[in-house]
Amino acid sequence: MHREYGTGTGPAGTAPAPLAEPWSPAEFEARLRAVGEERYHDSHPFNLRMHSGDLSRDELRRWIANRFHYQRHIPVKDALIIAKLDTPALRRMWLRRIQDHDGQQEGEGGIERWLRLGEAAGLDRETLLRADIVLPGVRLAVDGYVNFCRLRPALEAVAASLTELSAPDLMRTRIEAFERHYPWIEPHGLTYFRNRVSQGRRDSGEALGLVLGWARTRDDQERAVAALRHKCDVLWSLLDAVDQAGRREHG
Repeated sequence: MHREYGTGTGPAGTAPAPLAEPWSPAEFEARLRAVGEERYHDSHPFNLRMHSGDLSRDELRRWIANRFHYQRHIPVKDALIIAKLDTPALRRMWLRRIQDHDGQQEGEGGIERWLRLGEAAGLDRETLLRADIVLPGVRLAVDGYVNFCRLRPALEAVAASLTELSAPDLMRTRIEAFERHYPWIEPHGLTYFRNRVSQGRRDSGEALGLVLGWARTRDDQERAVAALRHKCDVLWSLLDAVDQAGRREHG
């Protein structure tokens, strides 16, 4: 029996399907920004309750302690991204993110500022540094993000960081909410949020420029958008775990 063989890219005897045209830079950027508008965790019920002043002290402390597990892994995922960058200029640019969180010396940086937030909320830093207090769902979410940055190409790892496009507005909302609704938290504890307004704007601008420049094909662009969706899911899942722990406690 006679059998026709195709090219391996479509049914026998048919031409391969044409590749989709890349989005224009403006459309690609709009699609990336739309992910944050639709999926960023600022609209998670726990964040909405936080910003409305509806969290108890225990709930807020639980969030601070579990979010610290994410904060302390930010330099880890950034180190993994640096290992994928192929020029000194790119590595120097991304290295600043690690320095922002780890500090140039002891007692500096975003991780230290988060520890001070915990202290301002009545938690001691030894408790915050204990990994055994981290909720299983939070641990899974953070491990998933770190492994994503370890295993995926630079384009996707950098695109996942673009949740920072939405972070400055969230930080401003959070500062106002904490000052209005949680006066029992000492004001110096909000320094982390204040610093991230400008840092998030700078970092997201740099990362967006890289992603727009690197993603030349529609496939690249779609993978970048999917990576950003994945990061939004990580942040949402983290809050799910914290929120559900509180509900179980009061249930």
